[in-house]
Amino acid sequence: MATAARRPNRSAAELYEALPPAPTDPDDRDGWARRAAALRELLHRANEEYYVFDAPTLPDPVYDRLFRELQEIESRFPDLRTPDSPTLRVGAEPAPFLRKVRHLAPMLSLANAFSPDELRAWEERNARLVPAVRTAGYCVEPKIDGLAVALLYEDGILVRGATRGNGIEGEDVTANLRTIRTIPLRLRGAGWPRRFEVRGEVYMPLSGFAALNAARAAAGQSTFANPRNAAAGSVRQLDPRVTASRPLRFFAWGAAVDPAGTERLPVRRQSELLDALAAWGLPVQPHRWVCRDLDGVLAALTELDRLRGELDYETDGGVVKVDDLALQAELGVVGGREPRWAVAYKFAPDLAETRLVRIDINVSRTGNLTPLAVLEPVEIGGVIVKQASLFNEAYVRERDIRVGDRVLVKRAGQVIPYVVGPVVREGERRGEPFRMPDRCPVCGTPVERPRTEVAVYCPNAACPARVFWSLVHFASRDAMDIRGLGKETIRQLLDRGLVHDVADLYFLRREQLLELEHFGEVAADNLRRSLEASKDRGLARLLYGLGIRHVGRRTAEELARHFSHLDRLMSATEEELAALDGVGPTTAEALVRFFAEPRNRETIEKLRRAGVRFDEPRPSTQGPLAGVTLVITGTLPGWTRAEATAAIEAAGGQVSESVSRRTTAVVVGENPGSKLDKARKLGVPTIDAAALRRWIATGRPPPEVTARIANATEERTA
Repeated sequence: MATAARRPNRSAAELYEALPPAPTDPDDRDGWARRAAALRELLHRANEEYYVFDAPTLPDPVYDRLFRELQEIESRFPDLRTPDSPTLRVGAEPAPFLRKVRHLAPMLSLANAFSPDELRAWEERNARLVPAVRTAGYCVEPKIDGLAVALLYEDGILVRGATRGNGIEGEDVTANLRTIRTIPLRLRGAGWPRRFEVRGEVYMPLSGFAALNAARAAAGQSTFANPRNAAAGSVRQLDPRVTASRPLRFFAWGAAVDPAGTERLPVRRQSELLDALAAWGLPVQPHRWVCRDLDGVLAALTELDRLRGELDYETDGGVVKVDDLALQAELGVVGGREPRWAVAYKFAPDLAETRLVRIDINVSRTGNLTPLAVLEPVEIGGVIVKQASLFNEAYVRERDIRVGDRVLVKRAGQVIPYVVGPVVREGERRGEPFRMPDRCPVCGTPVERPRTEVAVYCPNAACPARVFWSLVHFASRDAMDIRGLGKETIRQLLDRGLVHDVADLYFLRREQLLELEHFGEVAADNLRRSLEASKDRGLARLLYGLGIRHVGRRTAEELARHFSHLDRLMSATEEELAALDGVGPTTAEALVRFFAEPRNRETIEKLRRAGVRFDEPRPSTQGPLAGVTLVITGTLPGWTRAEATAAIEAAGGQVSESVSRRTTAVVVGENPGSKLDKARKLGVPTIDAAALRRWIATGRPPPEVTARIANATEERTA
């Protein structure tokens, strides 16, 4: 039976602390030999943590600096370069529990440049070998922080997917990669080589990462440290169903054929290759630049640096490639490891060092206790950071993060900053190891520690913190959408004893609202109208708003479709619930326990008396979309999936989860899935969100669907 790789005894961070100092004498060969040997061990360990265990302990900027130091030592003393030096290879050996496969051609690693001067020096080195590179042009692409993979296509069909591994051999993860919907199982169009590999990056969007961690924390599971680790851990699974459950995406950035074979890529430039990959149905990063010279490259990198805060994935720089593929082949590879024709330009890292002042404990609406780092203010990427996530007790204890430590803090895109780990210096006195409190810091109730979970819970449903966050969630846009009921208003309502649970909101009187600070007549009337309107949201949004453990928006929608009314759901057995798709035994148990709790039943009865709707509203049969069936794929700008569905149904249309010949049109957003491919195969029209909005507002269908609606009407009449 295959077994997982054994984790080394000493982490890269520990080896870094024990690293011998660099010799003061530049000619001290023996001293540099000891330093080089220690660096090799450290970098090997860091590679294992990054590529094999998906749990790095050494920050990327530190790794980059030490890697460059080893390169410099080996350049000064070539005889110190050993056959297993990290400078001669890529990544680490594949994990033993996944089958090894050999790439058609080596998957190379990139050298780094950290400044315009280093980028110019890179071009100068290349120009001495091949002068034409100065005028051949460059292609600039974002460097996505994910997991590099190679997809083998034969006759346009995906037959194998592998991780980078050591660059020569990788791990066969075909079954897992097939679950990522942005990876096409069959190429479209024509012109691709009969047998070739597509290279690209599997990544987890920042929005998906935040949602995944929130769901795992609510379920009492350990959270991921960053999107890259989450993506890598999701792909390198034995069970493809785990991979399928994760919000993974893929971008293609290259291709390779067998250099010993007769196949050739049908393009002459990297920019043309990206266009060809897109034409073949492979997702390609839309932000890319073709530049005439290095000045254009630097301008493109400046633009990319400005954009990266808006991107929904982590990137720490751009990749600059010589655009001409023939010149790429002429420039070749350095030491079997790095292509001369490409370089990674690293931006200033979104990483900073500061002091951990204290660790606060937050209590969520489900009672989950989570530690939060309070920091000495520090600027990271142009933003002042005062607080950072510590995820959970296990994360803090594993990394031995203590109050008073100097810590590394990372900020990536729009995700909340998080503490990477402590920076411990020799001889420095430290505080006591962290331990989660035995009692809830808000209500003083003894906490619970389920044996099967890493989370710590406050079991008191009346805990003020739990009630506060329950009200915030209940009023949120995807739940009951109570406009004008923000956190500050909720806090005042609780402080004045006007509400004790979500049902109390519907019994608030106008004069009570007028007593609140900054609440005038207009605000009070608007909130009362919003509360009245929320009563008619329907069962799915009510279930989601009640904040039942393990019941997310999709599960709430499935429950509402199956049971139609809250009373029928409340009387369902655990076995009946567990048999439903998307529910399972854990969620079924949580539902039964929730509805058996007297306090929760009391809240539900108050909601009934208030007139809150307990059934799911039937879609309208009249309106500009009457008789129309639409399918949504991807993220629609300015709309959540629930809002788009509600708008379509309110206009008389229906929303289906699958594309068929009866589908009127497919509404395509950002990062569409396989539904787009199926629509094209079946000849179903596609429209964007703007066209849908115009259709609902004007009653006039887009031109691309007019004929289809007319044909459907004729068929029904006939």
